[in-house]
Amino acid sequence: MTTYILRCITCKKEFEPKPGLYYCEDCGKIMGTLEVIYDYESLKADASIKERLFYNKASMYQFDFLLPTESKLKLDEYVGGTPLYKFDLLGLKDVLVKYDGSNPSSSYKDRASSIAINKAIDEGNEILFCASTGNAASSLAMLNAHTPMKTYIFVPAAIPAGKRAQLEISGAEVYAVEGTYDEVYDLSLDLGLEKGWYCRHAAINPYLLEGKKTGAFEIVIQNNFEVPDYVFIGVGDGTVVSSLYKGFWEFKEIGLTDKIPKIIGVQAEGIPAIKEAFEKGKPYKPISISGATLADSISVGKPRDVIKACTYVEASGGYFISLNDAEILDAIKELGKTGIFAEPAGAVPYGGLKKLIYEGKITKTDKVCLVITGNGLKDVKALEGAISKTTFTAEEVIERFE
Repeated sequence: MTTYILRCITCKKEFEPKPGLYYCEDCGKIMGTLEVIYDYESLKADASIKERLFYNKASMYQFDFLLPTESKLKLDEYVGGTPLYKFDLLGLKDVLVKYDGSNPSSSYKDRASSIAINKAIDEGNEILFCASTGNAASSLAMLNAHTPMKTYIFVPAAIPAGKRAQLEISGAEVYAVEGTYDEVYDLSLDLGLEKGWYCRHAAINPYLLEGKKTGAFEIVIQNNFEVPDYVFIGVGDGTVVSSLYKGFWEFKEIGLTDKIPKIIGVQAEGIPAIKEAFEKGKPYKPISISGATLADSISVGKPRDVIKACTYVEASGGYFISLNDAEILDAIKELGKTGIFAEPAGAVPYGGLKKLIYEGKITKTDKVCLVITGNGLKDVKALEGAISKTTFTAEEVIERFE
């Protein structure tokens, strides 16, 4: 395991890692989110890293020199190494599509859950907890099912049935709470920290972003170390968008690449909290809004990783945009014609690209990557109005083809 320190995103105070340290107490849970900082100069000077052979289908742990865990479990070898497709889309050639629906629980969140489980083992904890709209919870529950540690899951009562099914079948203790995601999050965080359980809240626990950043590493190696000009990603709490920037930045920092793409964060128009915070400008401040969207995985009115998300996206030269629910539905259907079935939050990068092409902000010469975070089977209810219910008798079918 590479050595590292923790640093507050706001006041820049540095901390030595210790169990239970998740944020800077001087700055608070949201303003004081921590960054994991490695010895980049030593890594840059390490010839073995530059000479290392990376594999397109290997797990995310091939990047262990930039990961903060010692433990490793059986399922870890199946987390990451997800496909990077190339399609001609919307008049652009060779659009990269990073599809994480093929992870063990069918979402990008497995990258973070794997780190959480291993860090809990490193620290000698026996219980992990998580609040989620579904994907993070099902990811933790499924990946932790084969360990002796307990999993406590807190979800809004209205989560899609497909996501709750993964939780129940894994043997996790599930508490479906009446209220919004933000209310459930606060309830679970207060309870979990008081009890000393290991926290799998990606926006609070700085280590989970480290797992998520491996998606950026894979985009680079799977594209023969050519960094795209733009990367599009759906945004809820802000951790995934932050992680992608950190991943691209770290590879550049240690000399494996020479550029960082512009990161475009795509939110739902019904609840664009981070977009609003970003557009208000510096100093970036937490924001809380009400709203709703069919893309439940990014339906977050009180984002916790807002400071990192705004800071990192700005550093990349990128920005945030939003889509309405009709545009998100169109994105799911159009993306499906490539053979990729994405849940609503996973399809918003396609919709975002479509919007920026229409506005003339993306041209035919730009190299683009879309990060698809979850499989469409996670939330088929969102597509009820778009799925045909037409039926035929056997005779009608035969007659149709005569």
